[in-house]
Amino acid sequence: MPALKKTALTVTAAALLPLLTATPSVADSATPTPGPKQPRPPASMSTVGGARLGTAGTQVDLGAGAPVLPKQLSGRAWIVADAESGEVLAAHNAHWRLPPASTLKMLFADTLLPRWPKEKEYKVAPADLRGMGEGSSLVGVKENLPYSVHDLWMGVFLRSGNDAVHALAAMNGGVPKTVKEMQAHANELQALDTHVVSPDGYDAEGQVSSAYDLTLIARSGLQKKDFREYCATPSAKFPGEYVKPKKNEKDKKDEKTGTAQADADQQGAGSEQEGAVPRKREMFEIQNTNRLLTGADGVSQYRGIAGVKNGNTTHAGATFTGVAERDGRVLLVTVMNPSSGEAHAVYQESARLLDWGFAAAGKVKPVGTLVPPKSAETNPSSNPTAAGADSAGSTGGQVAAAHNGGSGGMGIALALAGAALIVLSGAVFLVNRRHPLPDMVRRRPRP
Repeated sequence: MPALKKTALTVTAAALLPLLTATPSVADSATPTPGPKQPRPPASMSTVGGARLGTAGTQVDLGAGAPVLPKQLSGRAWIVADAESGEVLAAHNAHWRLPPASTLKMLFADTLLPRWPKEKEYKVAPADLRGMGEGSSLVGVKENLPYSVHDLWMGVFLRSGNDAVHALAAMNGGVPKTVKEMQAHANELQALDTHVVSPDGYDAEGQVSSAYDLTLIARSGLQKKDFREYCATPSAKFPGEYVKPKKNEKDKKDEKTGTAQADADQQGAGSEQEGAVPRKREMFEIQNTNRLLTGADGVSQYRGIAGVKNGNTTHAGATFTGVAERDGRVLLVTVMNPSSGEAHAVYQESARLLDWGFAAAGKVKPVGTLVPPKSAETNPSSNPTAAGADSAGSTGGQVAAAHNGGSGGMGIALALAGAALIVLSGAVFLVNRRHPLPDMVRRRPRP
């Protein structure tokens, strides 16, 4: 081979070598590549809320000046919507029926919250705590001890306590009755992808929901003042065991026989016999497992976050539905089962979608809508989602008072005009025409 030709080939090979050996570049190194074992959405899905929402893949209609969607999105399904107008700004496999994990507790709460006053007490029986799934998340409810309804709801919302769910279900007449009522409420809300098997969201055969349904359920729940306050609470005190009085504080009868204390232990609070020393109950702090709300475990607290619910099980993976308010706009986001491997991916991807939604609002054409409850379509004045909600004058808007978030200083001022339904020609309804948020003090955490 001539020396000149040999030299040319050597130079060419040297130039090509880096290209042949380099790792293929991608637009974003954190963007996951779907693996061959990743399940695919069904070819045909529900079209509730619009035809595009039943189409597999990402649905978005960017207008002039609209930012592109975040690239670091790996959820099997997700949705971002305006909580007040009901407009779906973007979605990905919105109606894919997937295991919901503890986000299903939003439906449990929306169904049962109006049933009892907060101060009502219930003594938990041993049978109430049976039947919970192995490894269930627990808040620490103990049998044979009394709890207020307020305590139990704190356990549901903050610690995702299946024990608190089962205690409330027992108050409601049992798990089967509660499941039946939850299913009926889901059907009323037109959350038709949802099939309820357990009230706590624990993995159960056939139990499914969708990003669309979870968003619809959250929107209904957020029209209830108590729902908003519970899901926006970062931390709270939860009752534990009763503390026995010191020996020198007991009365003589209790010291000699022990019967007064024994009887009190069996009967719970308020059962001390006459002359016995009143007992004190231990209290321990519980923290909300919604990391975008608390800023825990390395996840940044999201500015404007006001709930709603997270979940995580073997079959569901991580799930999350959140609501946030900025500059008078309220957005809802749901992410189901991200696969990127990123730490706390469900929160990171939810935050990215919320950021995008706030930046894109008014610059995108909606790809669908959050539909009204069935009864609202036939009788706008009897919207059941407003049951138990606080009203804001004649507009039908729902207003949450400024809420002190406790030691973290987290506060919310959230208004949802969810009960306002406007009849259009052809008996077509638009849900939640946007009303300006009332003037109220907004206490925000520092960035």
